[in-house]
This record gives sequence, structure tokens and C-alpha cells, in this order.
Amino acid sequence: MMNAPIIDPLQGDFPEVIEEYLEHGVMKCISFNRRGTLLAAGCSDGSCIIWDFETRGIAKELKDKDCSAAITSVCWSKYGHRILVSAADKSLTLWDVVSGEKITRTTLQQTPLQARLHPGSSTPSLCLACPLSSAPMIVDLNTGNTTVLPVSVSENGNGTAPPPKNKYSDGTPPFTPTAACFNKYGDVVYVGNSKGEILVVDYKSAQVRAMVPTSGGAVIKNIIFSRNGQYLLTNSNDRTIRIYENLLPLKNGLKALDDLNETIEEEDRVEKLKGVGSKCLTLFREFQDSITKMHWKAPCFSGDGEWVIGGSASKGEHKIYIWDRAGHLVKILEGPKEALIDLTWHPVHPIIVSVSLTGLVYIWAKDYTENWSAFAPDFKELEENEEYVEREDEFDLIPETEKVKESDANEDDDVDIVTVEKDSAFSDSDMSQEELCFLPAIPSPDVPEQPEKCLESSSKLVDSNNSGSPLSEDGEPNGGAMNHASSPLEEDAGETRLKRKRKPSEKGLELQAEKVRKPLKSSGRSSKLKNKSVVDEDTSNGYGFDGDDVSD
Repeated sequence: MMNAPIIDPLQGDFPEVIEEYLEHGVMKCISFNRRGTLLAAGCSDGSCIIWDFETRGIAKELKDKDCSAAITSVCWSKYGHRILVSAADKSLTLWDVVSGEKITRTTLQQTPLQARLHPGSSTPSLCLACPLSSAPMIVDLNTGNTTVLPVSVSENGNGTAPPPKNKYSDGTPPFTPTAACFNKYGDVVYVGNSKGEILVVDYKSAQVRAMVPTSGGAVIKNIIFSRNGQYLLTNSNDRTIRIYENLLPLKNGLKALDDLNETIEEEDRVEKLKGVGSKCLTLFREFQDSITKMHWKAPCFSGDGEWVIGGSASKGEHKIYIWDRAGHLVKILEGPKEALIDLTWHPVHPIIVSVSLTGLVYIWAKDYTENWSAFAPDFKELEENEEYVEREDEFDLIPETEKVKESDANEDDDVDIVTVEKDSAFSDSDMSQEELCFLPAIPSPDVPEQPEKCLESSSKLVDSNNSGSPLSEDGEPNGGAMNHASSPLEEDAGETRLKRKRKPSEKGLELQAEKVRKPLKSSGRSSKLKNKSVVDEDTSNGYGFDGDDVSD
């Protein structure tokens, strides 16, 4: 719960401060690939930027000349070779990441707020789209065919899709935006509706197979699985984030649903669906702010599923709340005074990436301190000098202490340097499938410039490097990351800004200070020389002798 005592932050491996920020146009939504090496960001001009997250540079830009509307969501395929982009012009575009070419483009009748590729295929052609004012649908990107999914169970219990008149024909939006997501391997779809019910749907037959009512009965705005598929998160209009434990097997979920359906004997279909639902999901935790009663934005799990994060939906606030899975609030991250619109956790590392209303992407990381004992376990930090008496054999090639030890290792054994150990974080990886982790850098051609332009651009670069940090007015990038006075756009509106800013070292600050002092000293010396020359001129004019005077 939110009112639980905040535990010691040293116990958890989670972000603490803004490390840096990314800037390119106005970014609206973000998504990591499976390894967390590439970050895709959808922009307001219809382009999709792929950032190399290791170098924090732009690796590729995907831009469709037919699309200039804002991007609403981006989604990677399982092995990172394709990206699905949904836009405000009702389009779904599938891209080939390496070549940067458009594979397919499909236009729906409603604006898709979110679109997710089928997670079970390396080259998926099916996607799950959640339109603005109609039921979620399965879209075949190759043919453009759509299958509308049911969003409720009717009283007669058939659990089918809504009738066509409820989709588009009457001109009024009959549905609130409905959340939906695939399970880990894409066997079934979990739909959260406006009645506060979680429906387990067989998307191939468009039939509801199970139903789980939530305790609040409020509209479900977000629904998302953890990376390992063991937990399901819902975000409702009653200002509560709920975590459910998934009781179904990760694979062959439909077969397990068939078995559950046979074991439960209930004549009323709605009650039977609830009975099956109780065997599918069980409530694990609830998170809410009992004091401020705030709504949550873009909640999600950490990469290992141990942490849950949610952004404040309040205007003018960039707050990120971090809970552990037991329900304790462990950290509140406070960013600049800009509304938060999207949020994600790095798949592997303790890094959070958030998107502000101004279109900047902030990278939150741990505030690491130097600890030399981590490099040498026997290293001891001293507060003051101590006299040290060396051992007799300290500088011998083979100390006496090592002569006594006997090595248990067999030096004749071959060392295996070829076999790759399986990473538990990617246990579902198919080793036969080549995964795209990085994109090759494409060098930009050199543009010849005039010397004046070169000098001008270099002076601008110096000015931008000497200007204050975009994160605080006093010029410290990370100091005071919890309470930013204003946004980067407000402070650096008229200056040239780089895409990345890091905190300068102490040595660098000293050198900058010396550069500032040196011109002052030299200018003082030159003024003295000028005064001396003026005195010499006056002296020669008043009391000097020319050649004739000397001869006389």
C-alpha cells in the first residue's frame, strides 16, 4: 500500500536520478527491444526513431511519406527484426528494421491507441489493435482482415463479439478505449473492459473462455503481462493498480482452459466463466495512493518482475512511483515540471525511461558511488596516512604463503570458450534464430563548409557546452534531479543544445575556471603596458633631445 513505511532504498536495485536525456523532435511513445540495446520512439511528425541505447545515438529513422500524423504506439517483434507503428491517421505500418523499408501498411476505421505484434512468431503478421472508440481487434497485416474481439459477456451467455452497429455505423463512440494484451506466447488475449472485468478470449474463434471480475468494478485502462508471463497488471479508473498471479501454464493455455471448462459444473454460463476465471487469475496485490487518490499513467513491471512502477497522471508532474512486488512503496522519483505521457523499464538493467509532454525522453539510472573495494576485495580505504610495515616475502616472485597452497585445478583440462550459457532472462530464446541487437552505424557524408561558417559553428558548440544543464538552472545535471525548477525547453529556448549532457568532472571544472581567470590577468597586464607607453611618449615630447641639441 502507498501508506506503508518506505523501506531502505539500499536494499533494492532501482533507478534514483536522471542520468541524461534524449532529444529529437517531439517524441510521444517508447519501446525497448528484448535485449534493451535499441530503443524505438514514435514522434509527433509520424517518424519512428531507433536509438542505440549503448551509445545514446540515433541508429535509424523510419519515416513513411504517407504518414505525417502523430505516432500512438511502437512495438518490436520477438527477435527485433520488425517494428509495428500505429498512428493517429488510423494506420498500422510494419517496418523492416535493418533495411528501413516498409513491409505493409493497413488503415483501420478507428484510430489505434495501441498495437501489439503476436509474441509467438519471429516474423509476425498478426497484431492486436486497441482502437479509440471500438472493441479490440486482431488484424492480419498481410491481408488487412480484422477480427473484432468480444468486450463483454451478454446475458444469454454466448460471449460473442459486439454487433456491427456498435462498431462504427451510428457515429457515436459506444465503447470507452478498451485495453487488451497477448499472454506470453500469444495463445490467448486478455481484455479489460469498462465493467471492470478481465476476459480471457480465444482470438481465433472470438469466444470468451473465462471471466475475472475486479473488486472495484471500474473501467480498466491498462492491462499488461510481466516479462516472464507469471503476473498480470491492471490499471483501473478507481485509481488502483492490481497485480494478478497467472495460474494458467505459459504454453498451451487453450488446452488448459478446455480442461477447466470440463471440471466446473455450472448451468449458468456467466457463473461458469467466473468459475473458470478463478482458476486462471488470482489477485496478488493492490497499489493505490490513499492520500492523494491520484490516477496512474503507463504502469509496468521491471525486467525481472520484482518491481512495479507507475507514473503520476497529474498535469505538471513528472513523478514515478516504484513498489516492490510485496506492495511496499520504495521510491518516488521526481523529474521536471512536465507531465509524463509514457514510461518503460529496461529489460535487463535497473534503468527507467520516461517521456515528457514536451517530447523529451529522460533516462533514470542508479546514482553509483566509487567503491574501490569492489575492484580489490582486500583494499581498505584510509581516512589518514598510516605507517605500514612490509612483510619479509612481500616482494618475492613466489611468496612463502603461496608456496604452501596447493592448486586443485587441473591445468591439462581444456577450457570451453565456445559454448554459450543460457541466460535466465531470455529463457524462451530460440538459439537457432538470429536476434537483432545492434544496427550498423551509417556515416554521414562530409559537407564542405566555409572557414567563417566553421568558426561560427565551433563558437556555437563552445557556447552550448558552457551553457547550463537542461535539467536544472544552476548547471548541475544530476544534482537536484528530484526537484527541477523548469523544463529544458524553458531554460534553453534560444541556445544550441546537444542531445546528451553529462556531469563534468572536477578536473574539467578547474580547467574551465583557470581559462576564465587567465584573460583577466592578461588584460590587466596589457593595460599597464599601455599606461607605460603613454608616459614614455609624454616624457620624450617634454624633455627629450634631438640630434641637433646634442651636437650643440
